[in-house]
Amino acid sequence: MIYVVATIELKSGSVDAIRAAAVACRAETLKEDGCIAYEMFSSLENPDKLVVVEKWATREALTAHSKQPHLKAWREASAPFTTSRKIEIVHPEKVEEF
Repeated sequence: MIYVVATIELKSGSVDAIRAAAVACRAETLKEDGCIAYEMFSSLENPDKLVVVEKWATREALTAHSKQPHLKAWREASAPFTTSRKIEIVHPEKVEEF
């Protein structure tokens, strides 16, 4: 099992502009083979910072997820509002930074 922790910083006040795309991406991701959990949170200290925590059965399932049209749509919808993005893939034996 692996985890993904993604931190996304958005332009000030733009959370509402990407909310529908985020909800749609989450709903479709939860239907994917190998997806155990996919949660998205707004930081309590900074409402323009999103934290996504995912749990996947295998690295292969996560790789397949990266090629899905709903993830592409999410990236395109959020790109104009994103100021930074950090993705960590946590394996039992290592952490990948993506």
